[in-house]
Amino acid sequence: MHKPGRRERSGAILTVDLGALRANYRLLRERAAPAACSAVLKSDAYGLGAAAVAPALYEEGCRHFFVAHLDEGIALRPHLASDADIFVLHGAPPDTEAEFTAHALIPVLNSLQQIDGWRRHAKARGRALPAIVQVDSGMSRMGLSPLELDAWLAAPDMLGGIELRYLMSHLACADQPAHPMNAQQLARFNAIRARLPHCAASLANSSGIFLSPDYHF
Repeated sequence: MHKPGRRERSGAILTVDLGALRANYRLLRERAAPAACSAVLKSDAYGLGAAAVAPALYEEGCRHFFVAHLDEGIALRPHLASDADIFVLHGAPPDTEAEFTAHALIPVLNSLQQIDGWRRHAKARGRALPAIVQVDSGMSRMGLSPLELDAWLAAPDMLGGIELRYLMSHLACADQPAHPMNAQQLARFNAIRARLPHCAASLANSSGIFLSPDYHF
């Protein structure tokens, strides 16, 4: 009697070509150079399997990885060496800060509440802790609003307890190169960067890499 194989038992089989993935990363890295090129591995690397994808990208030299939520970061950490940074895009929800430190994860702080929580956690730890601060330059999804940004920058000890790795924003229409929103967001982001002149910055998503070097920082 014929025994069904894996192909016959499954409705579909997804084969991930890690060689193609590596080649794609090299292309993006070369286009973005000399800026660093990060990898976003939300939702189990968009269904490709972060446990396999992350080490392959690490071997290509990627050292910055982004996930959406804390649980994704905790799951990813065992698959990467300690010199790989894992950033959590949705930041640190209240009372989760200690878990970030325990698993060597870095939050992307999107609100004054998250900034305050991270600063209090750092104070309790007795040292500055790494974080990214995200600002909304026009996508209206995540990040400090203009009013929140003003309030943060006006605080006398705005960076107290925070080792600010990057100031970050996100392009809304980078997949449409001629869209006026791209230039508008770049101008807004550059104006914000001028208020934090010594901070590294990140704006371009995958499509943004192909807009122009003006979007690479």
